[in-house]
This record gives sequence, C-alpha cells and structure tokens, in this order.
Amino acid sequence: MSYLASNYKRRNISFKKGKGSYLISTNGKRYLDFLSGIAVNTLGHSNPKLIKALNLQAKKVWHVSNSFQIPEGELLAKKLANKTFADKVIFVNSGAEANETAIKIARRYFYSIGKPNKNRILCIKNSFHGRTLANIFASGSKKMTEGFGPKVSGFDHFLYSDLNSLKKKITKRTAAIFFETAMGESGIKVHSKKFLKEVKKICDKKNILLILDEVQCGIGRSGKFFAYEYANVKPDIVPIAKGIGGGFPIGAVLMTKKVSNCMVPGTHGSTYGGNPLAMTIGNVVIDEVFKKGFLGNVRKNSKYFLKELNNLKKHYPKVIKEIRGIGLLIGIQVNVDLADFINKLTLNRLLTIRAAENVVRILPPLNVKKKEIDLALKIINKVCSEY
Repeated sequence: MSYLASNYKRRNISFKKGKGSYLISTNGKRYLDFLSGIAVNTLGHSNPKLIKALNLQAKKVWHVSNSFQIPEGELLAKKLANKTFADKVIFVNSGAEANETAIKIARRYFYSIGKPNKNRILCIKNSFHGRTLANIFASGSKKMTEGFGPKVSGFDHFLYSDLNSLKKKITKRTAAIFFETAMGESGIKVHSKKFLKEVKKICDKKNILLILDEVQCGIGRSGKFFAYEYANVKPDIVPIAKGIGGGFPIGAVLMTKKVSNCMVPGTHGSTYGGNPLAMTIGNVVIDEVFKKGFLGNVRKNSKYFLKELNNLKKHYPKVIKEIRGIGLLIGIQVNVDLADFINKLTLNRLLTIRAAENVVRILPPLNVKKKEIDLALKIINKVCSEY
C-alpha cells in the first residue's frame, strides 16, 4: 500500500539512475527519456556541470531569507535581463507560482496608476497555467475547475488563436491578455507570428498588458530562448519555470521596468524563491543554453525530427493524424487510443506523456543527440506498425 494520495495516475515504473537522455529503472531496464520531467531536464540527467555547481554551493549555503541580498540571484536576474526584454525579475519556485505572481503584478500595476477596476485577465478557453485556484479558473476548463468552487472571479476567455473572439471579450476592465506562446498541456498548439503581432497591437492600442506564459515553451525549448522571439514582439510580463532549473525547482517572473514599479516591499513574497542553491543551478543552465551553437542545434534537431515524424505520418495515416510543434516541444496527434499508444511506446523503452486533443507529447532534453532522435523514431515507427 502507498501512503501517497491518489492525485497522480502513476505508471508502474521507478528509476534509480539517469544519464543524459536515458533513465535506468529500478529493475535495470534502460529507457530513452523524451519526457524530461515534462520539459524540465534541459541538459538531461546527471549533467556534470550541474552536479559540480550544486555540490560546490551545497558546501557554502543552501537557504537564507529574502530579507537579505542573495548574490547568486542578483547574477541570474542580471543574465536574464541582459538576454531578454526584461528589466526586473521576481524569483519563485514553480510555474504555477510564477503565473499566480504574473496575475498579481498585472492587477497591482493598474491599481498603482489609479485604475483599480481595470483588473480582469483575458485567457484562452481550455488552456493551462497550473493547478492553483486562480490558475485553474484562468484556464477556463470545466474539467479542471469541477469541485473547486466557489469560482475565482476576474477571468474572461476567448477561443484559441481567434482574434475576433479575443476582440469581443475585451472590455474597459481588461488589464491583461494572458496565454502560452506555444501551448503544451492543451495539445502542443503554436500561435502564428501574425496572431502574436496582432495581439500585441491590440494591447498597445487599448493599454492592456501582454503576459506570455513561457513556463513550458521557454528556456530554449522552442529553438529560441523564448518562443515569442519568432514573432519579434515585446511582452510586458513573462512567467518562466521548468527548464530554467534543469531539474531543480525554480520559477520566475520577468517584467518591464514600467510594470515592475508597482511591486514595492510587501506586495509579494516567496520563502524559498531565489534561494542560493536554485540560483546557482539556474546560472549554469542559462550559461549552457546561451553557449554558441546550442540553440541553433535545438533548431537543427527539431527540423530533422519534425521532418521524419511527418514522413511517418504519411506512412501511417490511419495512426497519425497530425504532427505539431516548435523546437523540441513536439506533439503527435493520433487516431488511436492515446493511453494504449503511450503504453506501447513505454514498453519499447521510450518515455513520453499525454496532452489534450489525443496528443502524445515529446520533450527530449535540449542537448539530445541525433542518434537518440533516430532511436525514438525507430520506436515510434515500430509502434505505429502494430496498428
């Protein structure tokens, strides 16, 4: 009997060791990990640079209060600001916490400039921003909110990538438009450059903040550091997490100076947010992702992977409906039972995870090797041939 609550449907596998793109189960089987802790293990398992950094910092100091200056956090914030649109950063522990903080910042900003009633957030219906109360109601998903009433108010919803739907839902009270640049849990759906540019124009025209959730698609996952870079737009607020820690819990909210001015002492806090251990790891991940050629290699591997997956789609049209994705955020929409398909991949030692719309989500480490992609393709081909 397990003493853990049953809020997860766990597969009957556990792991004792990981190296690069592979995990070794407790019974000695070797799995190709194209799940990466759900887009978390940016540099794979047991990365020597992360291990070295963690060991060195562990001998110094693990945690201090945010009542004091934390040099490791100051350095990571500087790197993020220098490499992105951001002027200021707030560190937290997770994607859900980062998204909650982004919501708070948007509302607080308009309060600070004398517009307290401009406080509604416009999101995509049936989206995903985390499992906290505010985030599940931001999602506009009946399934996610069922049983968690009363409703957290202040959220409106438009249809995915539908500008007309978005425009109809905007009111004088709309403070921010908030969505994932490339949607993960919702089925690996990527907004077009045109859509992002149009939304930015609307935000500028109507004095609305643009919040782009890059918790899953950020930190190089798309082939750019942030997925919004493809559209050359400048958001006001960007929540991040997952890949920034390479496996260590880190979340953050990046924002412009204009917006950040509203966050004065006492407006937000996070006990563990920005702790020295987490910040040390984050600094190494950022350095690696921004090394010359790293992101270019992500794009190169993505192009190859997507091309070969589309070839499989042509070969197995009754099994594969659509190939979706950007960078190494990839989805295979299947015409067969999703749980069965993922189970067959697992039995063939390829780890993936489900997403909405009957999609298999594929999220390899960003430093995955081409031969590992080829092995994944071989396994996917084998599973498709069994239908």
